[in-house]
Amino acid sequence: MTVASVPGKAILFGEHAVVYGRPAIAVPVWEIAAQAEVLDNPGAAPGSLLVEAPAIDLAGELAALDPSHPLPRIILDTLYALGVEHPPPLRLRVTSTIPMASGLGSGAAVSVAVARALSQHLGCPLEPSRESALAFAVERIHHGTPSGVDNTVVAYGLPVYFRRDNPPVPFRVGAPLHLVLGDTGIPSATSVAVGGVRERWRENPAAYERRFDAIGAIVNEARGRIESGRIADLGPLMNRNHVLLQEIGVSSPVLDALVRAAIEAGAWGAKLSGAGMGGTMLALAPKDRMDAVRAALTRAGAARTITTQVGE
Repeated sequence: MTVASVPGKAILFGEHAVVYGRPAIAVPVWEIAAQAEVLDNPGAAPGSLLVEAPAIDLAGELAALDPSHPLPRIILDTLYALGVEHPPPLRLRVTSTIPMASGLGSGAAVSVAVARALSQHLGCPLEPSRESALAFAVERIHHGTPSGVDNTVVAYGLPVYFRRDNPPVPFRVGAPLHLVLGDTGIPSATSVAVGGVRERWRENPAAYERRFDAIGAIVNEARGRIESGRIADLGPLMNRNHVLLQEIGVSSPVLDALVRAAIEAGAWGAKLSGAGMGGTMLALAPKDRMDAVRAALTRAGAARTITTQVGE
């Protein structure tokens, strides 16, 4: 058996603006993960590949599944990339603890986990850059115009500074970041959120470009503070980033309520994370305020909370 486990992700700064060429910073969240298991299936027909994904009620032979579905698609694309036309009979099982449609990179993580487990089992392990590219191709089919952040972070498993069409830049975290993530429990469709921003950008490009520029400036300032270990100073930047995301129309009353609750409970700063309109927010807090922030988010209506630390 070959097993690959891939983390979820959270965007610290820069979502939506990253689609328009500005930078973003994202980090892996190892407390949640997608896992793919590949094992030989002796006795099955040559070339058969049995797929099992109980979380989405998908099971069956690869040849009988819809090739446009994300899971069969990443399997087929990985086999093609490896030049494997007739694989030995295999069984692939996919599980995940990453909430779906929550802004935490569930789809990209599953794709990378599958590509990694399958390529390693077949003796042709792929580089993270290739895993990321395969996952991004699937993301483009199903999410319209994704930024590429999700597949990049989960493939490398490192904090990255990312600008579209440029190589990702892993960077040093000068002091630990303690984060509390609050899941609204409301599904967030990336394609809908990104499409809505694009429509509004087309109606008023100058105003939106100014906001994207402001977000990009926040990202660059935040990177310097992270690398130098000035973690508390990130709080005001998070708050400013959230206001700009409100202005481009991707926040929601529930997200705003969770952001306020986190700050009132002692977080240095908080903002939505991901596509918005639901999904997840995150708060940066002193270590001794993590439990208080988590409790405040639950009282304010979070369906689930996750704590994570970035950096040693």
